[in-house]
Amino acid sequence: MNPDTLHYLLQGILNVTWQSLTMIAVGLLLVWLAVKKEYEPLLLLPIGAGAILANLPLSPMVGEEGALTVLYEMGVANELFPLLIFVGIGAMTDFGPLLENPKMVLLGAAGQFGIFLTLLLALLLGFSQNEAASIGIIGAIDGPTSIYVSNKLAPDLVPPITVAAYSYMSLVPIIMPPIMRALTTPKERAIRMPYTSREISQRTRILFPIIVTIVVGTLVPFATPLIGMLMLGNLMRESKVVERLVGASSNELANVVTLFLGLAIGSTMIGERFLNVATLMILVLGLIAFCLDTVMGVLFGKVMNVVSGGKFNPLIGAAGISAFPMAARVVQREAQRESFDNFLLMHAMGANAAGQVASVVAGGVLLALMGTA
Repeated sequence: MNPDTLHYLLQGILNVTWQSLTMIAVGLLLVWLAVKKEYEPLLLLPIGAGAILANLPLSPMVGEEGALTVLYEMGVANELFPLLIFVGIGAMTDFGPLLENPKMVLLGAAGQFGIFLTLLLALLLGFSQNEAASIGIIGAIDGPTSIYVSNKLAPDLVPPITVAAYSYMSLVPIIMPPIMRALTTPKERAIRMPYTSREISQRTRILFPIIVTIVVGTLVPFATPLIGMLMLGNLMRESKVVERLVGASSNELANVVTLFLGLAIGSTMIGERFLNVATLMILVLGLIAFCLDTVMGVLFGKVMNVVSGGKFNPLIGAAGISAFPMAARVVQREAQRESFDNFLLMHAMGANAAGQVASVVAGGVLLALMGTA
């Protein structure tokens, strides 16, 4: 056989590198976590698949005309995919618990403090301002917001930031409970909060997304795309006149865009660029941001407990992050560990919904601070 022909046939094997093998293993790990553990399968599975396809030797899926690169340019580089996902999230979100208990807004704000504390830590470790802000937003545990902000400020860091955001989102039931238990006493965790349902009129539900969009868009213009798409989805839901659009946004559109987003993000996890000290530091700092947000939320919950004369369960503060509705479910589970018939879910859902909005506002504030258009 002609040596040139043999070389051509074996060029895939000859171009295998330890970096590509490592990232293929990472991709397989993400797929395993999605399938076996059911950790955020809708995103971890396509991200893992994208990473595998991108790291196969001489893969035609990436590069100038690669299908996965086209997906990235089409929906991630211009922030289209995160915004479309926010329409679906808004269409699926019920802000009723927040409207019934508006003071939960304070917990949503408190649940974002870790973002700014981590930003300062990242600056101390040598990251640039834009990079530090992009790393800090991981603490919101809001994948679309993390992608949007990091793509504006530090496009090169989008892959590790996205992987960190969605991985930690899937680990909410594992990471949050130890922090919640460490910062609260059994007596505090057992506090019961009676739920008195207050009828929220359809007019109020319709006005809420409109008012939030106008107010946030005026005060934090950089957050307008994110908050606008989130509230558009919610306005469609609450209007009760576009059920087909609501169904499409929360199902077909959300599912298709999530698939494309996962594949596009996975395709950027190329070993030669992904495997470095900076990536490891980003993963660690992202975890710190998540933990700090949980800590600040619980501590503010303890403050509200003191102000209320011991009637407020501080566990609810942990739901102030944006991992909706997983964080609220974790709060309910932890409350039931102390007292099986203690039901905090609706209170926690109010704080969690507030965290969803607050994370978007925090993203806009970061963009404003960095002076990014």
